[in-house]
Amino acid sequence: MVRNLRLSSLIPAGLGVEAIAENEGVIVITARSGTPARPCPLCRRVSSRVHSRYVRRVSDLPCSGTKVELRLVARRFVCDATLCRRRIFAERFDDSVVTERSRRTSRLGCIVHGLALGGRPAASFAKRLMVPVSNDTLLRVVRRRACLRTDPIKIVGIDDWAYRRNHRYGTIVCDLERRRMVTLLPDREVATVEAWLADHPEIETVSRDRGGGYGEATAKALPHAVQVADRWHLMENASAAFLDAVRKSMRIIRTAIGATTINPDLLTYVEKLQYEGYLRREETNAAIMKLAGEGIPIKEIVRRTGHSRKLVRQVIRGQRTDIFRVRQSSLEAWLPFLDGQWISGCHNASELWRRLKTKGFRGRLGVVSEWARRRRRAEQASDQQLHKVPSARTIARLMTTARDHLNKTDTVMIAAIEAGVPMLVEARNLIAGFHSMIRKKLADELEPWIADASKSLIASFANGIIRDRAAVRAAITEPWSNGQTVGQITKLKLVKRQMYGRGKLDLLQARLIGAA
Repeated sequence: MVRNLRLSSLIPAGLGVEAIAENEGVIVITARSGTPARPCPLCRRVSSRVHSRYVRRVSDLPCSGTKVELRLVARRFVCDATLCRRRIFAERFDDSVVTERSRRTSRLGCIVHGLALGGRPAASFAKRLMVPVSNDTLLRVVRRRACLRTDPIKIVGIDDWAYRRNHRYGTIVCDLERRRMVTLLPDREVATVEAWLADHPEIETVSRDRGGGYGEATAKALPHAVQVADRWHLMENASAAFLDAVRKSMRIIRTAIGATTINPDLLTYVEKLQYEGYLRREETNAAIMKLAGEGIPIKEIVRRTGHSRKLVRQVIRGQRTDIFRVRQSSLEAWLPFLDGQWISGCHNASELWRRLKTKGFRGRLGVVSEWARRRRRAEQASDQQLHKVPSARTIARLMTTARDHLNKTDTVMIAAIEAGVPMLVEARNLIAGFHSMIRKKLADELEPWIADASKSLIASFANGIIRDRAAVRAAITEPWSNGQTVGQITKLKLVKRQMYGRGKLDLLQARLIGAA
């Protein structure tokens, strides 16, 4: 069915077309308002007395790849109100047509706002769409159209985000009920967060990480609010506490598995270099521990030895006893396939490598050869081969892995550790119980767990839970957590990188609020 296309349907509603022309590749449409009278913007009295006319030039949506310009014949009216200070006023068009002092129609302004990928990328994209707009104009549009929401906020999530990692940080506040960002703060100082929270006394619940800054700010500004510790951070802190316990027990672990000495014949070239470095570190550790045993404070030890404060603290806390640093191998994803081929009888490294290549493996033959060599050693497990002790991180991972997922060598080693270091087994069971308590929301088990953990290798972690007991209990009982806040931070990072990291705080906030 053929439909007649009317010209009036191509221009904003409420305007009447007077003339159409084409000038240097631009379609020029002359139009005027069909309303006979307009209200005075000051006293709101309607006037129909026309004083004069002038032409406004406004950009509109392109037509078939050609730019369109509206020339609006605007009128000046005379205000007849006796007491009004404005005698002559210019005609204001409806906001659905064109806003006051704007150089674009409202519908083109919506397109421009939607293009805001950043200044230059969006300007380049707009040029291909035949929308005449510069990068600075795009950023002005984004800032102007962004407006902070004034809805009452009851449940918020607070977390920090990095302008530049390890140098400068800001704070993001999210409405957890409506799942959207509320505001960005320029730093993560306690005073800044406290001032913002004090301006919003209607907040009832604050979800935060376990850092002390946000908790302190919330306690000062909103003492009535419920603080909820982030569950992911609780789980991660518990795992880190067990790893710390393993690091502190490395000397006892080496004694338990008969590895007080290292057989260099079982080491690769890289591992020999690491072992030599370990011996040098042991000399440094012994010197620092001797000074600490004499009661000398850390500051004086730093001055006498010339080592950093961080290193001295690590030595005193027993966190610098690893011998070997194990890196992630490119074979990790292919280990199940390799195990299956080895069990089926294929022990030739070159053949295993060729079979892996058919599956998409991109590594070199030497990687597979090293794995095969170590697998043969593992099948001939002996006391001497247990002399090479993995790193603390590897031992922590093996101790928390199900036995049916370990090979023969790892099983023997973990059994020796469990028999020789029962305190480490207790710490592992306590961490597993803490994880189960968080997952199953068993708040009644918190107090007994704290009592047991305070006497174990993870006592420092238990003391931290005691200091933040109310927030930890709320994390178990309340449905709120900081997961969606972290999701908003991910979106914030994407927006920031689209602008090559040069977006200021107000522009980042405007773009995130506009996207929501």
